[in-house]
Amino acid sequence: MSKFDPIELELFKNLFTSITEEMAAVLQRTALSPNIKERRDFSCALFTRLGETFAQGSHIPVHLGAMPLSVQAALQSVDFEPGDVVILNDPYKGGTHLPDITCIQPYFVAQNLCFFVANRAHHSDVGGITPGSMPLATEIFQEGIIIPPLKLYKRGRLNEEVLNLFLANVRTPEERRGDILAQVAANARGAKRLSEMLASYGLEKLTLYADQIQDYTEEILRKTIKMIPDGIYQFEDYLDDDGVTNQPVKISVKLTVKDEEAWVDFSGSSPQVEGSVNANFAVTFSAVLYVFRSLVEEDIPFNTGLMRPIHIIAPEGTVVNATFPSALAGGNVETSQRIVDVLLGALAQALPGKIPAASQGTMNNIAFGGYNPWRKANFAYYETIGGGLGASAETAGLSGVHCHMTNSLNTPIEALENYLPIKITRYALRRNSGGKGKNRGGDGLIREYQFLVPANLTIISDRRKFAPYGLAGGKPGKKGVNLLIRGKKQTILGSKVNLKVKAGDVLRIETPGGGGYGSPKE
Repeated sequence: MSKFDPIELELFKNLFTSITEEMAAVLQRTALSPNIKERRDFSCALFTRLGETFAQGSHIPVHLGAMPLSVQAALQSVDFEPGDVVILNDPYKGGTHLPDITCIQPYFVAQNLCFFVANRAHHSDVGGITPGSMPLATEIFQEGIIIPPLKLYKRGRLNEEVLNLFLANVRTPEERRGDILAQVAANARGAKRLSEMLASYGLEKLTLYADQIQDYTEEILRKTIKMIPDGIYQFEDYLDDDGVTNQPVKISVKLTVKDEEAWVDFSGSSPQVEGSVNANFAVTFSAVLYVFRSLVEEDIPFNTGLMRPIHIIAPEGTVVNATFPSALAGGNVETSQRIVDVLLGALAQALPGKIPAASQGTMNNIAFGGYNPWRKANFAYYETIGGGLGASAETAGLSGVHCHMTNSLNTPIEALENYLPIKITRYALRRNSGGKGKNRGGDGLIREYQFLVPANLTIISDRRKFAPYGLAGGKPGKKGVNLLIRGKKQTILGSKVNLKVKAGDVLRIETPGGGGYGSPKE
């Protein structure tokens, strides 16, 4: 590191990151769907010509660890030319789940491929058996249209056939077209800003620091791992079920730390299941990188350098590395959260006092759709709901926030009611749902949806049977509750359900609280 100017390294780190943040601003402002425009369920990043991340914005962790695998999959199957734009969502080629569509644009200098600009955004419908494309599926074909790496633009010209094929398979084609083209616009802005940097600093310096930033991140992470006492640490926890059976799904980790490297072994986890909570390797990879990045106290960029000191063992055919054609919609959103919980639980043994108690441990996924008679069009919607953050040795947990693998915002009530035939009849903190302790866990949320028209509703949630754990004597957070209110009748729903709702029905979601830290007697 000494042969490089640390001031210049910091300068380029921030210049690269500013490009990804400007890409994000373009995507957010030009997209049509509330899921992208309001919740900001998207991520933007820059890559080397080999598909290695060297800059990203502060966006969705579960996207950004997996995106390099998507870029590399595209490199293997597409002959990139100037002006091309490639889209894909195939989870078995670096995607996370089908609603997440990745948009990749190569950057050429004098006919030589030098970089990629890319983004990934969650589309609120990509087809499949239920609106919102988060079904209780048993195979990936039921979850939506599968897009391998395909050229949406060829040498600068829109490939209408590819776009029309995609739009013919979704419930809200106008919105999907707008969101896809917003992703293209975001990449165009990223390429423009790269061109300005190239004019100012030259290709050699850009390439040098794109590589050096990864080396810097690797070096800092190695120093962080070296501070963890050498040893073997184990922890396990459970998902409520897979949505098809009532059987719990075990996520088990054995963490081995030696010097400045770590081995993360998930061999004790459940075999892949019939339902959709299977995770592909890209999701597991993202969750592990997120945890180790969170251990670093310095402000380092999230890039491929994080991958080098960490070795992941996730046997094929397990719930953390499912094989084709397993359903995966819930693995991206729920299993990723439990992977974080078990890895933090193992690290809490190695670093007592540094690791917080479990957060809510679910994204509380709500997807629904139907026909809107006022707009005379189909609608499809998807969102996640925040909950309680786990307490730490130093402070209580935050309340009503998105935790760990989701970094999205809560959708404003005004945006929801303007966009959809629903009313939000209640939106409040779920008081006293955080686990008791010396420091109390954060409280969850209560969100009530009243449907004004019939709709098809899907819920993929968790922590309704197994509460978020406390640490150091702290109590668990309260489990979540899903409730359907039809007139005077109230029905408790399972963690994962699909049902038809009528006009006037109310869905009440009570999200889990975070675990407490330390004995309540303290």
